[in-house]
This record gives sequence, structure tokens and C-alpha cells, in this order.
Amino acid sequence: MMNMETQAANEIMMEILYKWDPFGCGEGFYETEAVDVVQAVHELDHSPELAERIQTIYEHSFEKWIPMEECLQMASKLLTVKEQASC
Repeated sequence: MMNMETQAANEIMMEILYKWDPFGCGEGFYETEAVDVVQAVHELDHSPELAERIQTIYEHSFEKWIPMEECLQMASKLLTVKEQASC
């Protein structure tokens, strides 16, 4: 069962991911990917690992790479939300 902090963190992470538009497709275009990324955030605790997973998730859907630097920035943001929720 998900606690309130986790649920709130998931909503914040989804919002961050909805606003992220790495391929210029328009805000909110990446719902499937966002769900997969949020799941990955709960599995991984380190930015480099999460950044690689983010890159893989989006590459799988769009057959394009997001630069690793962008993925690392996103991974750091998402892990910060996760850490704040667990405190």
C-alpha cells in the first residue's frame, strides 16, 4: 500500500515529467514514459543509474537519444523529490 508521502511524491514527479519535453512533441505527450520513469525512481537511488534508465525508456519509445546531461539533470530532480518524501 502506498503511503501519502509516496503518492504526493509520485504526483510531483509526474508533473515534472509532463512539463519536460525533450523531443519538442508538446507538454504532456509522454505519459507512458513518465509512468515508467516514476517506477524507475522507486527502484533506483543513484542519478547515473536513473539517468541511463530515463534515456533507455525514452529511446525505446521514440528511437531517439536524449543527451545524458539532460537525463542526469532530470534524474537529480526526481531523486530529490523522492528523498524529500521519505524524510
